[in-house]
Amino acid sequence: MYAPPPHLNLVVLRSPDIHRAAKFYSALGLLFTCHSHGSGPAHYTSDVSGLVFEIYPLTPKSGSTIGTRIGFVVDSVDELVPLVVEIGAQITTPPCNSEWGRRAVVKDLDGHSVELLTRKVSSDTSIRSA
Repeated sequence: MYAPPPHLNLVVLRSPDIHRAAKFYSALGLLFTCHSHGSGPAHYTSDVSGLVFEIYPLTPKSGSTIGTRIGFVVDSVDELVPLVVEIGAQITTPPCNSEWGRRAVVKDLDGHSVELLTRKVSSDTSIRSA
């Protein structure tokens, strides 16, 4: 029996300042709404192609997510890195070519490692016959 592999549908980061964190991730292109569920805390949510990305407040009872590394495919690493640095991100790995494409790693405003990747454009221009 075939079962498809699991599909990631939720990423939750915790921040001492959810508004500042949402500003950083908005600069990457995520669109957020701020809301809460029942009596839960206000938090930011972005839903892109079935992946829900949430920013919750960091509290003494919640675990830190600082050790979490996340990554995003973006249109242009070279254009985006200066924008996020301008709002306070720190460059861990400057933009460079890699086997996956143009890549950089930055620390968000809370210290999470965020990999940014612009995938290689295939140079295979051959025409395949049917």
